[in-house]
Amino acid sequence: MADAKREIERKYESDDSGLPDLTRVGGVADVLDKGVVELDATYYDTADERLAASSVTLRRRTGGTDAGWHLKFPVSTGVRDEIQAPLSDALPDELAALVRSRVRDAELIPVVRLRSARDLRHLVDTEGKLLAEASVDAVRAERLTEGGGTAQWTEIEVELAESVDPDLLDKVEKRLRKAGVRPSKAPSKLARALAETAPSGKKARGGPKKPKAPVSAGDHILAYVRDQRDAIVELDPAVRRDVEDSVHRMRVATRRMRSTFRSFRKVLDRTVTDPIGADLKWLAGELGLDRDREVLTERLTAALDALPGELVTGPVHERLHLWASASHGGARSRLIGVLDSQRYLTLLGTLDALVADPPLLEAAAGKPEKVIAKAVRKGFATVADLVEQGMNQPPGHDRDLALHEARKKAKLARYAAEAATPALGDPAAALTKDMKTLQTLLGDHQDSVMARQTLRELSAVAHAAGESAFTYGLLYGREEQQAAADEAELPGVWAEIRSGTSV
Repeated sequence: MADAKREIERKYESDDSGLPDLTRVGGVADVLDKGVVELDATYYDTADERLAASSVTLRRRTGGTDAGWHLKFPVSTGVRDEIQAPLSDALPDELAALVRSRVRDAELIPVVRLRSARDLRHLVDTEGKLLAEASVDAVRAERLTEGGGTAQWTEIEVELAESVDPDLLDKVEKRLRKAGVRPSKAPSKLARALAETAPSGKKARGGPKKPKAPVSAGDHILAYVRDQRDAIVELDPAVRRDVEDSVHRMRVATRRMRSTFRSFRKVLDRTVTDPIGADLKWLAGELGLDRDREVLTERLTAALDALPGELVTGPVHERLHLWASASHGGARSRLIGVLDSQRYLTLLGTLDALVADPPLLEAAAGKPEKVIAKAVRKGFATVADLVEQGMNQPPGHDRDLALHEARKKAKLARYAAEAATPALGDPAAALTKDMKTLQTLLGDHQDSVMARQTLRELSAVAHAAGESAFTYGLLYGREEQQAAADEAELPGVWAEIRSGTSV
């Protein structure tokens, strides 16, 4: 079974002087010599180095206290999430799954071997607690693919211990700089090895390339689409690991991209984007099986917990927990199957092709202030019509449906304004905020509709089991009151939004 941890470290260039004295730096009371450790790591990637292009590293390492398979995902500069699995000859299936969104159907092969003699030190406080590990690593790199070379260098590495304030690394760096030690130019040993052992005449691929600043309307829309593509790929491992909020964030990315296709049809050819949008809708729906359950569970649990104990009759907590757990297990299994499906992997490849060779229409070459603003205004006008239609409906089923439709269009307008913000500035940012406010209010109303439906279902099951349905009815009534309060608040919120819109 794989274990996960957050790795916070910094790397520095080193010469023959080795590691400066780090005692009395940020609470370091002593520096303990742990001797020299021999490490032997083989790094795996595709032939075209897709993992390296995403700053992801996958290795099998022997030696030291953590021999095994290590998979590292970038979080920020010097910070990575590391997934570890026990040492084995073959790559563990659980790690292979975590790189699938990047690797797709390509084969993972050994690309670089790094052998390091690590002169290790433990930085400890007055009670002997480990604060950080500092080492001087003598590295020998060998490219394992055809035509590759070798390289050698020495570097200093300082890795923070678990639950220690990252400020310690700033203080250690200050001492190192004072001693003439400078940060490494390479973000990792692998990045340096790839660069220094690349076949003659071939440039190492390295990390992700920074795109050019957008100029035309098409540039701006493609930049937004690219961001959503990247988010889907990068969130895939987190969704597989069931990281909190990852399902919701991936679902939002799919919706943002699909909304962009719909809002900016004058920029991107819909004969190309409509089929992609259909697959994105499918993916969002599969993600929603889990997310919608999470939202309903949180809402109903909070409402139930707020009731006085004497108003809770029967095993309501237990029945709600069983309902949520059963739904979660089934949804999780189904979702993992979706992420392993050929349809999903094909969609990722299609998104790559779209970004690489976008189906731009004539309007894409136009000025953002004209082309993008027109699409945003059109989206807002649609929201305005639907909100006013909904408010004119009498309370009940028809109003619920009308406000639900208005909520969906408010989300569409929000994402259009969000995509337009880099080009249009403050007016688009303000509209994004307004549409989020409206979406939140209408979303709460829709959540109440769904909560009442779920309460009716739970009540029927409880009644059939001979249990009291009183508490379910009480919660249902409170949800009705919340929906009425949302409907009463809507006219004022909408009047304020209409008066302030300037896109």
